[in-house]
Amino acid sequence: MEKQMSLEEAQEPQSAEYAVQSSNRSPRFTQWLAFLVFSTITLGSSIEATKKDVTFENINVNESSKKWAVACSAITFGITLLVICMHLNPVTSLFIVGTKLEGILCVILVAFWAATVSTVTDDSGIAMTSTGAVGNGNIYYFSWAGFVCSVTLLTSYLNGAFGVDVAGEIKSRSARLTTWSAHLAVAMVVMGSAASIYDRKCASGGVALSGAYCNRDLYALILGCLSAFSSLLIIGLKIATTAAPFMLEAGLAFTFLVCYGVEVALVTSPQGPGAPLGNLYYFSWGAFLSSFFLVTSIVEDFNSANASPSSEVNDEEVQDVQL
Repeated sequence: MEKQMSLEEAQEPQSAEYAVQSSNRSPRFTQWLAFLVFSTITLGSSIEATKKDVTFENINVNESSKKWAVACSAITFGITLLVICMHLNPVTSLFIVGTKLEGILCVILVAFWAATVSTVTDDSGIAMTSTGAVGNGNIYYFSWAGFVCSVTLLTSYLNGAFGVDVAGEIKSRSARLTTWSAHLAVAMVVMGSAASIYDRKCASGGVALSGAYCNRDLYALILGCLSAFSSLLIIGLKIATTAAPFMLEAGLAFTFLVCYGVEVALVTSPQGPGAPLGNLYYFSWGAFLSSFFLVTSIVEDFNSANASPSSEVNDEEVQDVQL
């Protein structure tokens, strides 16, 4: 009996220690691992690209784009590797899991990678060719993946540390607020990409790119600006009053669906500025799809609103017959 008791007593501290170790493991540990992978791929590809005199046939590549891609991915690699190592130790994890230090690192990484995607995926970025197409897929796609991962890390930290469920708050605040937020994001990228192309190829007075090419790019620029401003207006109304005028929301959604349908037809055509696979191409289609989802959600709400009075009348008639 004494031996059995001693064995049980010896096992209890081990199980308690295992529980402490597992509880010290952050729910964001997998995200930190993914971030390490993204930053490693971006770092290796950026170092290799900077060794070439002409990066993927892009003679207009900005030198600051090369330096920033290497610096940001190297700093992120060091930070994520350190954070992961701290997670693996039950003592050091107390200084990183759910602490202000982790929150500060998440904010810094979001700012770093927002600047990274804006520089390396620009027409003069290290990930692009001289025609504006994706020249280095690893740098282009994994820089966007790193940015998305940094945002998810920050939202997860806010949810765990302060109980701020960003996604839940957006969904419960008002209908279609998430879709309008996504439309705002893609519209801003369309606006920025079109502005960069117009400034570099059209505003400089290029004869070969005048006419239809620049007009289509200007159309994308104006549409992106207007849709971003309108989306911001709808989001502000929904946050302030938990609702926006239904007719205003429906009118804007239908207008954007038609306008972005025309935009993807003109801009992503072989003669358009969005023909090369780059930011303008991907996010033009993203804006069209977000407009489509907005319209479908509005139509569903409209149909359900029209169907609800008739259903109430039918219920009353059934009750009268039963009586």
